[in-house]
Amino acid sequence: MDTLEAILTRTSVRAFTDDPVTDDLVDTLLKAMIAAPSGGNKQPWRIFVVRNLDIKRQLARGAGDQEFVAEAPVVFVVCRVPDESGQRYGSRGRNLYSIQDTAAMTQNLLLAAHAIGLGGCWVGAFKEEEIATAINTPASVIPVAIIPIGKPANPRNVRGRKSLDQVVHFIS
Repeated sequence: MDTLEAILTRTSVRAFTDDPVTDDLVDTLLKAMIAAPSGGNKQPWRIFVVRNLDIKRQLARGAGDQEFVAEAPVVFVVCRVPDESGQRYGSRGRNLYSIQDTAAMTQNLLLAAHAIGLGGCWVGAFKEEEIATAINTPASVIPVAIIPIGKPANPRNVRGRKSLDQVVHFIS
């Protein structure tokens, strides 16, 4: 699958088969994640790869009882380290760039997963403190996304998008 096809056909997946996600596939996804751009190449991120069912259940609870999180074979928790961006860019780095950088990383994960036949969902609705406790992060490492990954249990259904004329403004 080429990049443009992956971008145009990726969908959120919330139901997974019981098929495992191998260590080799996880490694491929991790390499795609850390290839994401970051402001000043600061790479202000930490990635937690969770297979433990008890921890996945804690993540699901912390995400408002979104049970599909616990049902995925593997869950990635993407965290930002604001001070790493702040060293170079001050408050803008801490408060914006570290979020943008981890968002780019999360998109890389979702596109790479789709390209290799897996699926996932970007979960941003969660109680930050509960997620941090579940994965035992220090206060300097802040969770920004939970991404359950697995083989999709159902056919993908690409949802409609707003038309370009609804969202694009050309300035000449």
